[in-house]
Amino acid sequence: MPPTISRIVQALEPSATMAMAAKAKELKASGKTVFDLSLGEPDFTTPQHICQAALEAMEAGHTHYTVPSGIPELKKAIVDQYRELYGLEYDPSQVVVSNGAKHSLHNVFTALLDPGDEVIIPAPYWVSYAELVKLTGAVPVIVETRQEDDFKLTLEQFRAALTDKTKLLLLCSPSNPTGSMYSPEELGQLADLAIESDLLVVADEIYDRLVYPGHTFASFATVRPDLGDRTVIVNGVSKTYAMTGWRIGWTLSAANLAKAMGSLQSQQTSNPCSISQYAALAALTGPQDCVELMLTEFTKRRAFVTQRIGEIPGLTCAEMGGAFYAFINIREHLGREYNGVQIDDSSTWCLELLAQQNVATVMGSAFGAEGYARISFATDMNNLTAAFERIEQFVA
Repeated sequence: MPPTISRIVQALEPSATMAMAAKAKELKASGKTVFDLSLGEPDFTTPQHICQAALEAMEAGHTHYTVPSGIPELKKAIVDQYRELYGLEYDPSQVVVSNGAKHSLHNVFTALLDPGDEVIIPAPYWVSYAELVKLTGAVPVIVETRQEDDFKLTLEQFRAALTDKTKLLLLCSPSNPTGSMYSPEELGQLADLAIESDLLVVADEIYDRLVYPGHTFASFATVRPDLGDRTVIVNGVSKTYAMTGWRIGWTLSAANLAKAMGSLQSQQTSNPCSISQYAALAALTGPQDCVELMLTEFTKRRAFVTQRIGEIPGLTCAEMGGAFYAFINIREHLGREYNGVQIDDSSTWCLELLAQQNVATVMGSAFGAEGYARISFATDMNNLTAAFERIEQFVA
Protein backbone atom coordinates (compact mmCIF):
# COMPACT_ATOMS: atom_id res chain seq x y z
CA MET A 1 0.00 0.00 0.00
CA PRO A 2 1.50 3.39 -0.98
CA PRO A 3 2.16 5.88 1.82
CA THR A 4 -0.36 8.61 2.59
CA ILE A 5 0.98 12.06 1.77
CA SER A 6 0.38 14.81 4.32
CA ARG A 7 -2.47 17.21 3.63
CA ILE A 8 -0.18 20.23 3.65
CA VAL A 9 2.04 18.76 0.92
CA GLN A 10 -0.92 17.49 -1.08
CA ALA A 11 -2.20 21.08 -1.17
CA LEU A 12 1.02 22.42 -2.67
CA GLU A 13 1.08 23.49 -6.31
CA PRO A 14 4.18 22.38 -8.24
CA SER A 15 6.43 25.13 -9.57
CA ALA A 16 5.01 26.11 -12.96
CA THR A 17 8.31 27.58 -14.14
CA MET A 18 10.10 24.33 -13.43
CA ALA A 19 7.26 22.33 -15.02
CA MET A 20 7.40 24.34 -18.26
CA ALA A 21 11.18 24.09 -18.36
CA ALA A 22 10.88 20.32 -17.92
CA LYS A 23 8.39 20.11 -20.82
CA ALA A 24 10.78 22.13 -22.97
CA LYS A 25 13.62 19.75 -22.12
CA GLU A 26 11.45 16.76 -23.01
CA LEU A 27 10.80 18.24 -26.46
CA LYS A 28 14.51 18.98 -26.90
CA ALA A 29 15.34 15.40 -25.95
CA SER A 30 12.97 14.18 -28.67
CA GLY A 31 15.04 16.04 -31.24
CA LYS A 32 12.94 19.19 -31.64
CA THR A 33 14.32 22.72 -31.60
CA VAL A 34 12.75 24.53 -28.66
CA PHE A 35 12.86 28.27 -28.01
CA ASP A 36 12.87 28.34 -24.24
CA LEU A 37 11.72 31.58 -22.59
CA SER A 38 10.52 29.90 -19.42
CA LEU A 39 13.27 29.94 -16.80
CA GLY A 40 14.55 33.00 -14.99
CA GLU A 41 18.14 31.95 -15.37
CA PRO A 42 20.89 34.11 -16.91
CA ASP A 43 22.32 32.40 -19.99
CA PHE A 44 25.82 33.66 -19.22
CA THR A 45 28.53 31.41 -17.84
CA THR A 46 29.52 32.14 -14.25
CA PRO A 47 32.46 34.59 -14.49
CA GLN A 48 35.85 32.92 -14.56
CA HIS A 49 37.28 34.52 -11.42
CA ILE A 50 34.35 33.09 -9.43
CA CYS A 51 34.88 29.60 -10.83
CA GLN A 52 38.59 29.92 -10.10
CA ALA A 53 37.82 30.78 -6.48
CA ALA A 54 35.81 27.56 -6.21
CA LEU A 55 38.75 25.54 -7.53
CA GLU A 56 41.11 27.22 -5.10
CA ALA A 57 38.69 26.55 -2.24
CA MET A 58 38.70 22.85 -3.05
CA GLU A 59 42.47 22.76 -3.34
CA ALA A 60 42.75 24.55 0.02
CA GLY A 61 40.60 21.87 1.65
CA HIS A 62 37.45 23.94 2.19
CA THR A 63 35.34 20.85 1.57
CA HIS A 64 33.95 20.24 5.05
CA TYR A 65 31.14 21.54 7.24
CA THR A 66 31.06 25.26 7.89
CA VAL A 67 29.11 27.25 10.45
CA PRO A 68 25.47 26.40 9.59
CA SER A 69 24.57 30.02 8.86
CA GLY A 70 27.60 30.68 6.62
CA ILE A 71 31.32 31.37 6.78
CA PRO A 72 32.31 34.61 8.56
CA GLU A 73 34.15 35.97 5.51
CA LEU A 74 31.04 35.76 3.34
CA LYS A 75 28.81 37.31 5.99
CA LYS A 76 31.22 40.22 6.28
CA ALA A 77 31.28 40.64 2.48
CA ILE A 78 27.47 40.78 2.39
CA VAL A 79 27.39 43.39 5.14
CA ASP A 80 30.13 45.39 3.41
CA GLN A 81 28.29 45.34 0.08
CA TYR A 82 25.01 46.55 1.58
CA ARG A 83 26.90 49.32 3.38
CA GLU A 84 28.71 50.35 0.20
CA LEU A 85 25.70 50.19 -2.12
CA TYR A 86 22.87 51.36 0.12
CA GLY A 87 24.41 52.85 3.26
CA LEU A 88 22.83 50.20 5.49
CA GLU A 89 24.62 49.10 8.65
CA TYR A 90 24.36 45.47 9.71
CA ASP A 91 26.50 43.24 11.90
CA PRO A 92 27.62 39.93 10.33
CA SER A 93 25.62 38.16 13.05
CA GLN A 94 22.47 39.46 11.31
CA VAL A 95 23.27 37.51 8.13
CA VAL A 96 22.11 33.95 7.46
CA VAL A 97 23.52 32.36 4.31
CA SER A 98 21.29 29.64 2.88
CA ASN A 99 20.92 27.25 -0.05
CA GLY A 100 19.57 29.89 -2.41
CA ALA A 101 17.10 32.73 -1.87
CA LYS A 102 14.17 30.29 -2.02
CA HIS A 103 15.58 28.51 1.03
CA SER A 104 16.08 31.90 2.69
CA LEU A 105 12.39 32.69 2.19
CA HIS A 106 11.44 29.32 3.65
CA ASN A 107 13.58 30.10 6.71
CA VAL A 108 11.90 33.50 7.13
CA PHE A 109 8.37 32.16 6.93
CA THR A 110 9.06 29.16 9.16
CA ALA A 111 10.72 31.32 11.80
CA LEU A 112 8.05 34.03 11.84
CA LEU A 113 4.68 32.51 10.99
CA ASP A 114 2.20 30.49 13.00
CA PRO A 115 -0.86 28.71 11.60
CA GLY A 116 -3.56 31.24 10.81
CA ASP A 117 -1.21 34.22 10.40
CA GLU A 118 -1.72 36.17 7.18
CA VAL A 119 0.87 37.35 4.66
CA ILE A 120 -0.08 40.03 2.13
CA ILE A 121 1.30 39.15 -1.30
CA PRO A 122 0.69 41.46 -4.28
CA ALA A 123 -0.16 39.57 -7.48
CA PRO A 124 1.38 38.86 -9.91
CA TYR A 125 3.87 37.15 -7.60
CA TRP A 126 6.73 34.68 -7.95
CA VAL A 127 5.27 31.18 -8.09
CA SER A 128 6.84 29.94 -4.83
CA TYR A 129 5.76 32.74 -2.48
CA ALA A 130 2.25 31.53 -1.71
CA GLU A 131 3.26 27.87 -1.50
CA LEU A 132 6.09 28.57 0.95
CA VAL A 133 3.67 30.51 3.14
CA LYS A 134 1.17 27.61 3.02
CA LEU A 135 3.85 25.19 4.23
CA THR A 136 3.85 26.98 7.59
CA GLY A 137 0.08 26.76 7.99
CA ALA A 138 -0.20 30.51 7.47
CA VAL A 139 -2.49 32.10 4.89
CA PRO A 140 -1.31 33.96 1.77
CA VAL A 141 -3.59 36.97 1.18
CA ILE A 142 -3.33 37.64 -2.53
CA VAL A 143 -3.98 41.23 -3.62
CA GLU A 144 -4.56 41.65 -7.36
CA THR A 145 -2.69 44.64 -8.76
CA ARG A 146 -3.40 46.25 -12.13
CA GLN A 147 -1.35 46.60 -15.30
CA GLU A 148 -2.25 50.30 -15.45
CA ASP A 149 -0.52 50.66 -12.05
CA ASP A 150 2.52 48.76 -13.37
CA PHE A 151 1.41 45.85 -11.18
CA LYS A 152 2.39 47.69 -8.00
CA LEU A 153 0.51 47.48 -4.71
CA THR A 154 -1.23 50.75 -3.96
CA LEU A 155 -1.55 52.20 -0.50
CA GLU A 156 -5.33 51.77 -0.68
CA GLN A 157 -5.04 48.10 -1.62
CA PHE A 158 -2.55 47.50 1.17
CA ARG A 159 -4.84 49.12 3.74
CA ALA A 160 -7.87 47.16 2.51
CA ALA A 161 -6.02 43.85 2.87
CA LEU A 162 -5.04 44.40 6.49
CA THR A 163 -6.72 42.36 9.24
CA ASP A 164 -5.91 41.62 12.86
CA LYS A 165 -4.18 38.45 11.60
CA THR A 166 -1.79 40.19 9.20
CA LYS A 167 1.81 39.42 10.13
CA LEU A 168 3.89 40.20 7.04
CA LEU A 169 3.92 42.16 3.80
CA LEU A 170 5.97 40.54 1.02
CA LEU A 171 7.41 42.78 -1.70
CA CYS A 172 9.62 42.02 -4.71
CA SER A 173 11.23 44.96 -6.50
CA PRO A 174 12.33 44.66 -9.28
CA SER A 175 9.54 42.15 -9.76
CA ASN A 176 9.43 38.60 -10.93
CA PRO A 177 7.30 38.14 -13.07
CA THR A 178 6.58 41.69 -14.28
CA GLY A 179 9.89 43.57 -14.15
CA SER A 180 8.07 46.46 -12.45
CA MET A 181 9.85 48.56 -9.82
CA TYR A 182 8.60 50.58 -6.89
CA SER A 183 10.01 54.09 -6.63
CA PRO A 184 11.56 55.16 -3.31
CA GLU A 185 8.49 57.35 -2.73
CA GLU A 186 6.07 54.46 -3.31
CA LEU A 187 8.05 52.22 -0.95
CA GLY A 188 8.05 55.00 1.63
CA GLN A 189 4.25 55.19 1.60
CA LEU A 190 3.97 51.43 2.09
CA ALA A 191 6.57 51.61 4.85
CA ASP A 192 4.54 54.24 6.71
CA LEU A 193 1.50 51.97 6.77
CA ALA A 194 3.62 48.96 7.77
CA ILE A 195 4.98 50.96 10.72
CA GLU A 196 1.50 52.19 11.64
CA SER A 197 0.19 48.60 11.52
CA ASP A 198 3.21 47.13 13.32
CA LEU A 199 4.05 44.75 10.46
CA LEU A 200 7.27 43.18 9.28
CA VAL A 201 8.15 43.52 5.60
CA VAL A 202 9.98 40.81 3.65
CA ALA A 203 11.83 42.52 0.80
CA ASP A 204 12.93 40.17 -1.97
CA GLU A 205 15.78 42.14 -3.56
CA ILE A 206 17.32 39.37 -5.67
CA TYR A 207 17.24 41.62 -8.80
CA ASP A 208 18.65 44.74 -7.11
CA ARG A 209 21.63 45.00 -9.47
CA LEU A 210 19.63 44.38 -12.65
CA VAL A 211 18.02 47.81 -13.03
CA TYR A 212 17.60 49.62 -16.35
CA PRO A 213 18.40 53.24 -17.23
CA GLY A 214 15.78 55.69 -16.03
CA HIS A 215 14.93 53.61 -12.96
CA THR A 216 16.31 53.78 -9.42
CA PHE A 217 16.48 50.88 -6.99
CA ALA A 218 15.87 51.55 -3.31
CA SER A 219 16.46 48.88 -0.68
CA PHE A 220 13.32 48.83 1.45
CA ALA A 221 15.19 49.33 4.71
CA THR A 222 16.48 52.71 3.47
CA VAL A 223 13.18 54.47 2.72
CA ARG A 224 12.38 55.40 6.32
CA PRO A 225 14.56 55.69 9.45
CA ASP A 226 14.77 52.68 11.76
CA LEU A 227 13.31 50.16 9.32
CA GLY A 228 16.18 47.72 9.83
CA ASP A 229 14.53 45.54 12.48
CA ARG A 230 11.17 45.71 10.70
CA THR A 231 12.63 44.58 7.36
CA VAL A 232 13.87 41.16 6.29
CA ILE A 233 16.01 41.52 3.17
CA VAL A 234 16.35 38.46 0.93
CA ASN A 235 19.05 38.39 -1.73
CA GLY A 236 21.64 36.10 -3.32
CA VAL A 237 24.16 35.61 -6.12
CA SER A 238 22.00 33.67 -8.59
CA LYS A 239 20.77 36.46 -10.85
CA THR A 240 23.47 39.12 -10.46
CA TYR A 241 26.43 36.83 -11.09
CA ALA A 242 24.83 34.05 -13.22
CA MET A 243 25.23 31.58 -10.34
CA THR A 244 21.82 29.89 -10.20
CA GLY A 245 23.23 26.41 -9.74
CA TRP A 246 25.61 27.38 -6.96
CA ARG A 247 22.64 27.82 -4.58
CA ILE A 248 23.69 30.70 -2.35
CA GLY A 249 21.18 33.17 -0.94
CA TRP A 250 20.96 35.11 2.30
CA THR A 251 18.88 37.22 4.63
CA LEU A 252 19.64 40.43 6.52
CA SER A 253 17.35 40.83 9.51
CA ALA A 254 17.01 41.70 13.18
CA ALA A 255 19.55 39.87 15.32
CA ASN A 256 17.03 37.70 17.17
CA LEU A 257 15.42 36.58 13.89
CA ALA A 258 18.80 35.82 12.35
CA LYS A 259 19.67 33.70 15.39
CA ALA A 260 16.38 31.83 15.11
CA MET A 261 16.85 31.17 11.39
CA GLY A 262 20.41 30.01 11.99
CA SER A 263 19.15 27.49 14.56
CA LEU A 264 16.42 26.36 12.17
CA GLN A 265 18.89 25.89 9.33
CA SER A 266 21.25 23.93 11.57
CA GLN A 267 18.49 21.34 11.93
CA GLN A 268 17.22 21.54 8.34
CA THR A 269 20.24 21.41 6.06
CA SER A 270 23.31 22.40 8.09
CA ASN A 271 25.51 24.74 6.08
CA PRO A 272 25.16 25.74 2.43
CA CYS A 273 27.76 24.18 0.13
CA SER A 274 31.17 25.22 1.43
CA ILE A 275 32.70 25.57 -2.05
CA SER A 276 29.78 27.68 -3.27
CA GLN A 277 30.24 30.00 -0.30
CA TYR A 278 33.84 30.71 -1.28
CA ALA A 279 32.72 31.27 -4.87
CA ALA A 280 30.07 33.73 -3.63
CA LEU A 281 32.74 35.49 -1.57
CA ALA A 282 34.77 36.00 -4.75
CA ALA A 283 31.67 37.27 -6.54
CA LEU A 284 31.01 39.94 -3.92
CA THR A 285 34.60 41.03 -3.31
CA GLY A 286 36.02 40.60 -6.80
CA PRO A 287 35.72 42.74 -9.95
CA GLN A 288 32.16 43.86 -10.70
CA ASP A 289 32.57 44.62 -14.40
CA CYS A 290 30.93 41.25 -15.16
CA VAL A 291 27.68 42.58 -13.67
CA GLU A 292 27.77 45.65 -15.92
CA LEU A 293 28.50 43.55 -19.00
CA MET A 294 25.51 41.30 -18.33
CA LEU A 295 23.27 44.27 -17.58
CA THR A 296 24.30 45.92 -20.85
CA GLU A 297 23.25 42.82 -22.76
CA PHE A 298 19.97 42.54 -20.84
CA THR A 299 19.28 46.19 -21.68
CA LYS A 300 19.58 45.44 -25.42
CA ARG A 301 17.28 42.44 -25.08
CA ARG A 302 14.76 44.44 -23.09
CA ALA A 303 14.59 47.02 -25.88
CA PHE A 304 14.08 44.29 -28.48
CA VAL A 305 11.38 42.53 -26.45
CA THR A 306 9.54 45.80 -25.82
CA GLN A 307 9.61 46.59 -29.54
CA ARG A 308 8.39 43.13 -30.61
CA ILE A 309 5.54 43.07 -28.10
CA GLY A 310 4.43 46.45 -29.42
CA GLU A 311 4.51 45.16 -33.00
CA ILE A 312 2.21 42.20 -32.40
CA PRO A 313 -1.47 43.19 -32.40
CA GLY A 314 -3.28 42.51 -29.14
CA LEU A 315 -0.17 42.11 -26.96
CA THR A 316 0.90 44.60 -24.29
CA CYS A 317 3.06 44.63 -21.17
CA ALA A 318 3.98 46.95 -18.33
CA GLU A 319 7.29 48.80 -18.46
CA MET A 320 10.17 46.67 -17.26
CA GLY A 321 12.29 48.67 -14.84
CA GLY A 322 14.47 45.74 -13.80
CA ALA A 323 14.99 41.95 -13.80
CA PHE A 324 14.68 40.15 -17.17
CA TYR A 325 11.01 39.35 -17.61
CA ALA A 326 8.10 40.63 -19.67
CA PHE A 327 4.62 39.88 -18.38
CA ILE A 328 2.57 39.90 -21.56
CA ASN A 329 -1.15 40.62 -21.62
CA ILE A 330 -2.70 37.98 -23.93
CA ARG A 331 -6.37 38.54 -23.06
CA GLU A 332 -7.30 39.69 -26.54
CA HIS A 333 -6.08 36.36 -27.89
CA LEU A 334 -8.09 34.13 -25.57
CA GLY A 335 -11.54 32.72 -26.29
CA ARG A 336 -10.78 31.45 -29.80
CA GLU A 337 -9.34 28.47 -31.66
CA TYR A 338 -5.73 27.96 -32.61
CA ASN A 339 -5.41 25.29 -35.31
CA GLY A 340 -8.62 23.71 -34.08
CA VAL A 341 -7.78 23.95 -30.36
CA GLN A 342 -10.04 26.15 -28.24
CA ILE A 343 -7.97 28.34 -25.92
CA ASP A 344 -9.72 30.15 -23.07
CA ASP A 345 -7.00 30.58 -20.44
CA SER A 346 -3.31 31.34 -20.09
CA SER A 347 -2.36 27.78 -19.19
CA THR A 348 -3.81 26.33 -22.40
CA TRP A 349 -2.37 29.23 -24.40
CA CYS A 350 1.17 28.59 -23.15
CA LEU A 351 0.90 24.83 -23.54
CA GLU A 352 -0.37 25.15 -27.10
CA LEU A 353 2.29 27.73 -27.95
CA LEU A 354 4.82 25.11 -26.86
CA ALA A 355 3.07 22.26 -28.69
CA GLN A 356 2.40 24.15 -31.93
CA GLN A 357 5.37 26.52 -32.16
CA ASN A 358 7.99 25.03 -29.79
CA VAL A 359 8.14 28.23 -27.70
CA ALA A 360 8.22 27.74 -23.92
CA THR A 361 6.70 30.47 -21.74
CA VAL A 362 4.94 30.38 -18.34
CA MET A 363 1.22 30.90 -17.83
CA GLY A 364 0.15 33.98 -15.92
CA SER A 365 -2.20 31.94 -13.73
CA ALA A 366 0.86 30.44 -12.03
CA PHE A 367 1.73 33.96 -10.85
CA GLY A 368 -1.79 34.73 -9.69
CA ALA A 369 -2.74 36.69 -12.83
CA GLU A 370 -4.94 34.99 -15.43
CA GLY A 371 -4.77 36.36 -18.96
CA TYR A 372 -1.01 36.85 -19.04
CA ALA A 373 2.12 34.94 -20.03
CA ARG A 374 5.62 35.49 -18.66
CA ILE A 375 8.62 35.38 -20.91
CA SER A 376 12.22 35.52 -19.75
CA PHE A 377 14.69 37.36 -21.94
CA ALA A 378 17.63 35.79 -20.11
CA THR A 379 18.51 34.12 -23.39
CA ASP A 380 20.41 35.15 -26.52
CA MET A 381 19.09 37.40 -29.28
CA ASN A 382 18.88 34.60 -31.84
CA ASN A 383 16.58 32.64 -29.54
CA LEU A 384 14.49 35.73 -28.78
CA THR A 385 14.18 36.67 -32.45
CA ALA A 386 13.04 33.19 -33.48
CA ALA A 387 10.70 32.87 -30.50
CA PHE A 388 8.89 36.14 -31.24
CA GLU A 389 8.51 35.24 -34.91
CA ARG A 390 6.74 32.07 -33.78
CA ILE A 391 4.63 33.90 -31.19
CA GLU A 392 3.53 36.28 -33.93
CA GLN A 393 2.61 33.37 -36.20
CA PHE A 394 0.76 31.69 -33.36
CA VAL A 395 -1.51 34.63 -32.48
CA ALA A 396 -2.10 35.46 -36.17
